[in-house]
Amino acid sequence: MKRFLKVQYLIIPVLILAGLFFLKNRKDVELTPADKAKPVLIDSVQNQEINYKYGFPIDNFQLEEHKVTRNQTLSVILDKQGVSSKLIHEIAQKAKKVFNVRKIRSGKKYAMLFTKDSLRTAEYFIYENTPKEYIVFDLTDTIQVYKGQKEITTVRKQVKGTIESSLWNAMVEVGADPVLSMELSDIYAWTIDFFGIGKGDEFNVIYDEEMIDGKSIHQIKVIAANFVHHKSNNYAFAFDDGDKKGYFDEEGKSLQKAFLKAPLRFSRISSKFSNNRFHPVLKRYRPHHGIDYAAPTGTPVMTIGDGIVVKKGNQSQGGGRYLTIKHNSIYSTTYMHFSRFGKNVGVGARVKQGQVIGYVGASGLATGPHLDFRVHKNGTAINPLKMKSPPVAPVSAQNVVAYNMIKNQLLIELGVEENIAENEVALDSSIMSL
Repeated sequence: MKRFLKVQYLIIPVLILAGLFFLKNRKDVELTPADKAKPVLIDSVQNQEINYKYGFPIDNFQLEEHKVTRNQTLSVILDKQGVSSKLIHEIAQKAKKVFNVRKIRSGKKYAMLFTKDSLRTAEYFIYENTPKEYIVFDLTDTIQVYKGQKEITTVRKQVKGTIESSLWNAMVEVGADPVLSMELSDIYAWTIDFFGIGKGDEFNVIYDEEMIDGKSIHQIKVIAANFVHHKSNNYAFAFDDGDKKGYFDEEGKSLQKAFLKAPLRFSRISSKFSNNRFHPVLKRYRPHHGIDYAAPTGTPVMTIGDGIVVKKGNQSQGGGRYLTIKHNSIYSTTYMHFSRFGKNVGVGARVKQGQVIGYVGASGLATGPHLDFRVHKNGTAINPLKMKSPPVAPVSAQNVVAYNMIKNQLLIELGVEENIAENEVALDSSIMSL
């Protein structure tokens, strides 16, 4: 009993001292209102997912999403949301180094973030400049403007199909983004005349497609492809050769050539090269030393190769608005019946392959909108469809092994691995012969 009392006398002072120490230190900790009001979280609340949009925890705001309508400006949009003219002016000044507010365009998406209280104060205006990029206008006390990037997911896909009517329709039928047809036309622009593709032609394509929030933003990069045209395989493999990035065939030869196969995309040939064609306007037979491409007015026309503009004018009784480009000492090309010319294409201007030099029209003697395209070799008109274009350099010798490895794997994915050994030998021999 006495031993118990002695122990008790020892414990009680210790407990008192501990209590005093706790109270002293508790005074040094100042609790914020949030700490005082903070509830005890259980696991289900702690693990609750926070929804972010434009980098904000979106559930903390009242969100409104709209599209810019015709004649709407930053001032009009923000004024409608109760933002003062003084603040609108300040935010526009802040934006100058980041984004030109005059470039806000009709049809673009934007969002407003408001406080959730009864005042419903506008705190952020977010303008979607591109599918990938947005501009944040911070309307709070900080008043700042900055760019943001949406989270992009890249998905690798593969599609195969056979053309029944058009490449565009074939893409739709296999569930691919029709934009892929435009990508293929660019890749094969030097090797396949897409005005000549037709029923029975086949395609097999491996490509990467960019997605935001599970939706395609129509940004596609072809990784490998085989386009069967007139029963002949036409392979294309994306490869970075150091100094040049591009597409190469199964033998390592670049698909890019000195001249494009055609000066415009997706149209139809309405009249071919002929020494004796019946003219639809003059109603008589005469030579037609060019190719007529029927296309809607305003369709962009590209130069098929690098060169210098040597002629530009208006033949009111013939070719209408026309342009002639000299590519080298041998070849020159002429483009007629423009509705209007492209930018910076005056006589003496240097143009690059694929540059838009004009737009389809019906100026001069024409029954409808079309492009009359002509090629001269050493001053003599030749059939553009039969012109042979010299290729650019193949895969460099130091990158042959790397190219073979990538190409062989892609051939397997395309389902044509039986050609690997043969193609690898062909590639090595073609490089050794350089």
